[in-house]
Amino acid sequence: MNFTNSPIQKVIFRNKEIYIKRDDLLHKDFSGNKARKFYYFLNNDFKNIKKLISYGSAQANSLYTMSVLAKLRGWEFDFYVKHISNFLKDNPAGNYKASLENGANIIEKEVEDLHSYISENLLSKEILYIQEGGRVKEASYGIEILSNEIKSWAKQNNIKQLKVMLPSGTGTTALFLQKYLPFEVLTCPCVGKEEYLKKQFFSLEENEKFHPTILKLSKNYHFGKLYKEFYEIYLELKKQTNIEFELLYDPLGFISLVNSDYFFSQTPVLYIHQGGILGNKTMIERYKRKLNFNN
Repeated sequence: MNFTNSPIQKVIFRNKEIYIKRDDLLHKDFSGNKARKFYYFLNNDFKNIKKLISYGSAQANSLYTMSVLAKLRGWEFDFYVKHISNFLKDNPAGNYKASLENGANIIEKEVEDLHSYISENLLSKEILYIQEGGRVKEASYGIEILSNEIKSWAKQNNIKQLKVMLPSGTGTTALFLQKYLPFEVLTCPCVGKEEYLKKQFFSLEENEKFHPTILKLSKNYHFGKLYKEFYEIYLELKKQTNIEFELLYDPLGFISLVNSDYFFSQTPVLYIHQGGILGNKTMIERYKRKLNFNN
């Protein structure tokens, strides 16, 4: 099974050449940003581990990717969430449904801090605990491999100057990419504001020279909320590039990029596809239901 060496595709978007690192094509079940973060746990030995535990939202990309990881490793998998909507319980779909089919135990626990609850009550030597979204130092393992793929591609194509763009949740991937790449890494905060993202960077790396460049946003977006401009740029990208991007991170990634000076410069841009398109089905249904869009 191939979980590395995703292809790089040149596309035209808004009359600008952009390279797309197709991490959505890594593997049909284990792909995208989360697969890079969790590759260490797939590719290394964990003799005593019998169960994987994590937490987050009921439609998180990390939930699905970890359900695949646990299935491949033969581990039990408990995933804690604060709330599952009655609609989703009655109409399982997307990452939630696929994770259940992979054997995930998705557990509702109404506590203020799931990390503290898990840390204080559930851990043992037989349990592997991964924090929400893969905010762990082990993520550097798969991201270093990603950086080596980018460097090899740039060398083969005689590209000496390059800007690498990806949106950030915890900022883990962007941070480690900047540590391993000779090129400037651009990102934008999808969860919280710029201050939150900087705090995440410092939690993993105190030296600011390894911190990515954070693109300025003209508007404050709330993670998971529906925005007309997100859906519109998703459709525009699909039409112009013939690539389906996911609807949580990639729209803001492209909005940030096209509104920056980097988009109009002569330096080539490589955008890293975030994967996670399994969740699009439920996101598109939400857009159509709440905003009355037509695809």
